[in-house]
Amino acid sequence: MAKVVQFVKESYEEMTQKVTWPTWGELQNSAVLVLVASLIIACVIFAMDKGSTFILDTFYKSLSN
Repeated sequence: MAKVVQFVKESYEEMTQKVTWPTWGELQNSAVLVLVASLIIACVIFAMDKGSTFILDTFYKSLSN
């Protein structure tokens, strides 16, 4: 049990004194960057899906004629 208590104390000390936390502005900038990157990736995946659907539909329609 003493090891658990020591671990918790050391973890608390590290989180309060050794970790460099981002400022509110840095956190907002990072959040916006993640949002924009996610939207771009979603648009790319959407375009790939629609493109492959169009190509496969065209291919299958050409086989049925």
